[in-house]
Amino acid sequence: MRLNRLLASCATAIALSMAAGAAYAQDTFALVNINQQALFFNQINDGAQKAADAAGAKLVIFNANNVPSAQNDAMETYITQKVDGIILVAIDVNGVKPAITAAKAAGIPVIAIDAQIPDGDNVAFVGVDNTQAGADIGKFYADYVKKEMGGKAKIGVVGALNSFIQNQRLDGFKKAVVDSGVDVTFLDTVDGQNVQETALSASENLMTANPDMTTLYATGEPALIGAVSAVTSQGRTGDVKVFGWDLTKQAIEGINAGWVTAVVQQDPAGEGAGAVEALIKLKKGEKVEPIINIPITIVTKENVEPYKAMFK
Repeated sequence: MRLNRLLASCATAIALSMAAGAAYAQDTFALVNINQQALFFNQINDGAQKAADAAGAKLVIFNANNVPSAQNDAMETYITQKVDGIILVAIDVNGVKPAITAAKAAGIPVIAIDAQIPDGDNVAFVGVDNTQAGADIGKFYADYVKKEMGGKAKIGVVGALNSFIQNQRLDGFKKAVVDSGVDVTFLDTVDGQNVQETALSASENLMTANPDMTTLYATGEPALIGAVSAVTSQGRTGDVKVFGWDLTKQAIEGINAGWVTAVVQQDPAGEGAGAVEALIKLKKGEKVEPIINIPITIVTKENVEPYKAMFK
């Protein structure tokens, strides 16, 4: 009887040990995102989740709700919890650098998505070259003004001045337009703060202050939604052409109608998946490229059809 109890005890201990081993065998990655309002960020989450599920890894997602300090706090928490890797969509690319360095010191690799970290300690960046893509849409815009608007335009900008990457998109755009030599007057740049309601109000104020504006450039999804809504509500669809970033249902409706001219479309799900896949490679001891570029598409009336099903 005593021998049976001993054997049962040993079996229980072995079972508990195996269960604990199984629990710790699952890689756990943390995704620190900007918000869950914009479709773009939710698509990053979806792509990362699918890649994690396919690899048998656990993914936890943190919503910073547009607060930079919340991202720092979340990363400190995940470092304490000893996750196997962190994926970061940074708001303040400089302010978050100490947290990235702390993760590196703890042996936790950080993959940056969408926003590059200047001289940061992250292992890799997955996403778009925002300055170059801004230049690409800027060149497209300049060519359009030359061919379709008599070579002259006045442009207003709806940006997100707290977003490093959206400022890059604006800088690249402006430089390409200026370098083209086309006669474009840059009017005001308003701050939509990466929030739809704020972007709408800012867009309406921009249009009211500049009744002679003929074109509009929006640097991100909330800015574009706000801009499209303002142009529609103020009855300016006949005399203002819109250019911007990140497709939405409203933007596609504008493309179909002809007054939203071109939208830069990224692959956010691909970025999320790419980041998870990079962390899995690192966990296996493999190397990853420091920059993993995800290509963009400039969507116009000519090539919008495949995207319509995504935004019904």
